[in-house]
Amino acid sequence: MAGRWRSVPRFVLIAVAALSAVALFALWRLYAPSLPRHASEAVLVPVRFADLAGWRSSDPRAALQAFVRSCVILQQKSPTVRLGARGYAGAVADWQQVCATTPAVSSPAGRIRGWFEAGFRPMEVRSENGPAALLTGYYEPELAASRTRHDQFQTPIYGLPENLVSVDLGDFRNELRGERIIGCAGGHRLLPCPARAAIDAAGLKQGEVLFYAADPVAVFFLHIQGSGRVRLEDGSLVRVAYAGQNGRPYKAIGRTLIERRLLPRNGMSMQILRDWLHRNPSQAREIMETDQSYVFFKDASLGDPALGSPGSEGVPLTPGASLAIDPRVHPYGLPIYVAATRPDANPDKPEQAFNRLLIAQDSGGAIRGPARGDVFWGFGNDAESIAGRMKATGRFFVLLPTAVAARLGHRRVLTTS
Repeated sequence: MAGRWRSVPRFVLIAVAALSAVALFALWRLYAPSLPRHASEAVLVPVRFADLAGWRSSDPRAALQAFVRSCVILQQKSPTVRLGARGYAGAVADWQQVCATTPAVSSPAGRIRGWFEAGFRPMEVRSENGPAALLTGYYEPELAASRTRHDQFQTPIYGLPENLVSVDLGDFRNELRGERIIGCAGGHRLLPCPARAAIDAAGLKQGEVLFYAADPVAVFFLHIQGSGRVRLEDGSLVRVAYAGQNGRPYKAIGRTLIERRLLPRNGMSMQILRDWLHRNPSQAREIMETDQSYVFFKDASLGDPALGSPGSEGVPLTPGASLAIDPRVHPYGLPIYVAATRPDANPDKPEQAFNRLLIAQDSGGAIRGPARGDVFWGFGNDAESIAGRMKATGRFFVLLPTAVAARLGHRRVLTTS
């Protein structure tokens, strides 16, 4: 989930300004291991709504509610801005016209499906190896914490460091637009921010501690999910929303445990990972520190408890209707229909069909590629159970306004470069 930074000290701005375009490009080439080295390419192929498995029986009401929230953001943008990789999704003006016609969110499901059918055309995202998409899930965890450090409350949850700087390289070279580099300013230089192990060992002088949590493993998974809820000692509940990240590469600790033959590859899930870390406290910290990425948060009011924290688009996430995508490929606010499977909340029950319309409203460091999505499942035990075990292949369809789809023609190459 993308965050914001503000109240930046003047020396940070001076440090950034002092970097030349050439220096930034060199830094990006050396220090962007989390970014793909090669373009990810796919093809957009027009299909019919009848080709979308389960469409006729789907309920798009939650997706429409999410889409209306995205429309608020789209209406604020310049109409001429192009959306998606190489502008494949048209201009903002195309979407503003669609947003102006949305039916009431209380409309029957059939009427809402009819509205999408009248105003949009589905196009399937197909890769060189076939149509398979990869879908995972995430949720909003709850953890116990205190505003002061005492007793079992020892693990810090940090706010955004004062010296953290996020640079859009497109401001310096047009061909790099959309690519970002994150660093920490010091001594009039932009340097790599400390990795997880360094922060664990020495703390973070430039970052304010928002809370102290009771369980370091819970804090680690809070970083993975990107936002959560904190239960304070008096029983009150507040949100911790995503504010930023240290710019270091993300590595799934499941991969580390598999590489070290500490866990088998089959059946891997968040629940299994968390259980292993709790059962092996002497090794847990070192394993978690193989993921150099570190997330910073901001204290926020709970707001509507039925919704999630704001995603990268800036709107609260809708459980079961918001999707994290690769923003280098797809624009926020894009309706995306997926045909796949998902786990049942009860681990003893078989997987069930997951044919649903979702809205692109978030992003994540591990979400890369034209047919990659991360479904937001919300808050609570069921959401945790589903999200922690979801990893499915399926089909991935983008819904484009009719006029935009007509301009694209029969096939369109979709690439992140």
